[in-house]
Amino acid sequence: MKSLEDLKKMREEAKKRVELREGGKDYRVVVGMATCGIAAGARPVLNALVEETARGDYNCTITQTGCIGMCTLEPIVEVYDKNGDKTTYCHVNPEKAVEILRQHIKKGEIVTQYTVAAYQK
Repeated sequence: MKSLEDLKKMREEAKKRVELREGGKDYRVVVGMATCGIAAGARPVLNALVEETARGDYNCTITQTGCIGMCTLEPIVEVYDKNGDKTTYCHVNPEKAVEILRQHIKKGEIVTQYTVAAYQK
């Protein structure tokens, strides 16, 4: 059994790792990187997002996840705001990814024509 001090130290280290991943930013951008996403072109999308955020002043973190569950709509990018609200973009390519950053993250304007809701209409 660990001592109370060891457990506190482990907790602080875990919190730091989460903070690095979450970043304390207003937005979290998540790219679906399961086999279906990668096959559909998610890797260049992820690279474009990372490169653009490195060049610009974006209040977001870029992360990846496994299968989002809508394989026919890949590559998928989900944007979570600080309230936990999610916007799901589908059939994203590198150019659309940069536009999403510039419009949604910088200006707070959802790029409606790239969302799942617009695709389903």
